[in-house]
Amino acid sequence: MSDTIVAAATAPGRGGIAIVRVSGPDAPRIAASMLGSLPVPRVATHARFRDAASDASGDAAADAIDSGLALYFPAPHSYTGEHVLELQGHGGPVVVEALIRAVLALGARRAQPGEFTQRAYLNGKLDLAQAEAVADLIDAASDAAARAARRSLDGDFSRRVLALGEALAELRALVEAGIDFADEAIEALSTESLQARLGAIAAQLQALRAASRQGRLLTEGMTVVIAGRPNAGKSSLLNRLAGHDAAIVTATPGTTRDLLRERIVLDGMPLQVLDTAGLRTASDEIEAEGIRRARGAMARADRILFVIDAAADPDATGYLEERALLPAGVPVTLLFNKIDLAARREGDGAARTASPAGDCARATGAAGPVTAELPSLWLSALTGEGFDELATHLKACMGFEGGGSGALSARARHLEALAQVADRVAGAARLLATREAPELVAEELRRAQQALGDIVGAQSPDELLGRIFARFCIGK
Repeated sequence: MSDTIVAAATAPGRGGIAIVRVSGPDAPRIAASMLGSLPVPRVATHARFRDAASDASGDAAADAIDSGLALYFPAPHSYTGEHVLELQGHGGPVVVEALIRAVLALGARRAQPGEFTQRAYLNGKLDLAQAEAVADLIDAASDAAARAARRSLDGDFSRRVLALGEALAELRALVEAGIDFADEAIEALSTESLQARLGAIAAQLQALRAASRQGRLLTEGMTVVIAGRPNAGKSSLLNRLAGHDAAIVTATPGTTRDLLRERIVLDGMPLQVLDTAGLRTASDEIEAEGIRRARGAMARADRILFVIDAAADPDATGYLEERALLPAGVPVTLLFNKIDLAARREGDGAARTASPAGDCARATGAAGPVTAELPSLWLSALTGEGFDELATHLKACMGFEGGGSGALSARARHLEALAQVADRVAGAARLLATREAPELVAEELRRAQQALGDIVGAQSPDELLGRIFARFCIGK
């Protein structure tokens, strides 16, 4: 890359210190122009940051924008692998923008989102999985998520992917050697030997997929939509989960008319929780739009928490009337709220302990034809009763094991690629078991290698790179 880029590497707004980062071939010239001389590499140097382009008087103090520490990292020993200059000055937005304008006047251009990390990837300083871990570390919502991102940034995920790829390459080489030297009696190429090697690869892959699934939950979490009839206690449920009054709660039906979003962390698992307008036929145009948005949010959710007023609707008729309108394929949990007001019916106590709260497939609420088909919980958003069971239930539904021990920061695309690898490995195993043509086995192994290469960016197309780095903040 022949151009030089500049951006603020710290968050926008006021702060004690702000960092302006410059990367590219012109960084040494820009440093000399703005600082008077090129700093000693990797040594923090106090200097005045001059607007060299507008310097007419020759008075260094008169044309100084700011003063602070300058750090120069010559290529290739920098974050991006290029010449990098960092100006650490006072954290005011006016000062930061003035520094950026001075660098632009000297021939640089503004960086695109994620462009510094993209250059680090293109220059071989990071692989693609490590580059994505940078963004995951910045966005980490819990200590466990930060640890998982740190492990992936340090290369743990990439090393396991590459080791798996190497094992596949060795096995593929053996299979192809058997094709080329079919008349040779090579013990290592027996079907039994190949099956044993493939079984070891499958076990290695299974462990990596498990660690990656936990990492994805820590990184991306779960999107939960709270739905139900007006006044069932949906907003109270959101407030209880959020730990503060995120939503207005009144006795008037239809108070919530738009989507309310709260990001919370539930025992280490991030949750995006959306409160929605009460589901009913509405003549009011604004409320009707809120209900339309509610249905759209439910269609995109990982799970719907359908709230029922246990005191006013113990038989869940509200859910029965709405069931046909709920999006197909999105799992539903029934929450019987307001149990502090509900009269306990005979047998309820036994029914509520019929199966553990972590069971995502069976009912855990009151007995009946509705709750028998769905997982159900009884709780009180007012008192907090039943919320421990709700937390256990949600973690079980997502397969979250808690703590993040051994988890590796991963994205949905990583899991999809690993699933493709698993399919190809399973296909190769079937072909070996049925003594099919070895050329087909070799092709399955080749495709498995290709899917693994997509994770670390061995053969990533430009479009994929653009989508990944566009999610980064400017300056990173």
